[in-house]
Amino acid sequence: MIENKKEFKLISKKNPKSLLPNALTIFGVCLGLSSIKFALDTNYAMAVIAIGFAAILDTLDGRVARLIKGTSKVGKELDSLTDVISFGVAPGFIMYFWTLNETGKIGWMLVLIYTVCCALRLARFNLTNIDENESWKINFFEGVPSPAAAGLVLLPLILSLSGLIQFENYAVLSTVMILTTSILMVSKIPTYSLKRILIPRHLAIFLLLGIGIYVSLLIFYTFKTLFFSGLIYIMLIPISYLHYRTENKKSYIPPIEEIDEDVL
Repeated sequence: MIENKKEFKLISKKNPKSLLPNALTIFGVCLGLSSIKFALDTNYAMAVIAIGFAAILDTLDGRVARLIKGTSKVGKELDSLTDVISFGVAPGFIMYFWTLNETGKIGWMLVLIYTVCCALRLARFNLTNIDENESWKINFFEGVPSPAAAGLVLLPLILSLSGLIQFENYAVLSTVMILTTSILMVSKIPTYSLKRILIPRHLAIFLLLGIGIYVSLLIFYTFKTLFFSGLIYIMLIPISYLHYRTENKKSYIPPIEEIDEDVL
């Protein structure tokens, strides 16, 4: 009797278009692991830059997959595993090598807490289904997404590299930041996802101009720009919460009250 064996296929023959987004995802996990190597070599600037490029690729792979209609189940699972490594494990290790090791066992415990919260957040995200009647919710995440969380955790290191302000002891600041971010990841606080950005055609040129200016600032003032970007994101969290509540009230449909009838 011949036994039928199921062959594992990273790329389905029916959907070869998934090669490009999956390749971007794998490149992202390589950058995440490389950031740990940079941190081991005390090259923290390159470690932060590697995480930044990994976040860019994480944003692109999903959009590219939808654009070329190359989405796949393997790509979805691969993306989640990559996020755990690049935005959960890697930032935790970087911060531990940089300053959290000064706190001994507490520092390592913080790394474990952050990584577990990142894994839980991604697991919840994979199980999230949005009702067709509440399509507006696609513009919000439940909790802080893992790429943004990685940026927030690295914010004390980015501040140090920017040279704007210097603290004598970054361990306390890093501890507060990693604990706060871990809570925000597993919380149900709505944050902007920016998945669907509708820009009027006459304003598209200004958007492109803004992107050009931002990229220029990143090139010449890399860590200063990253630090202020992180501050802006933190300020957007309460705004997104209020926006979500407003939209939720608009879409709320009160339940139809049952009418009591006398039965004769």
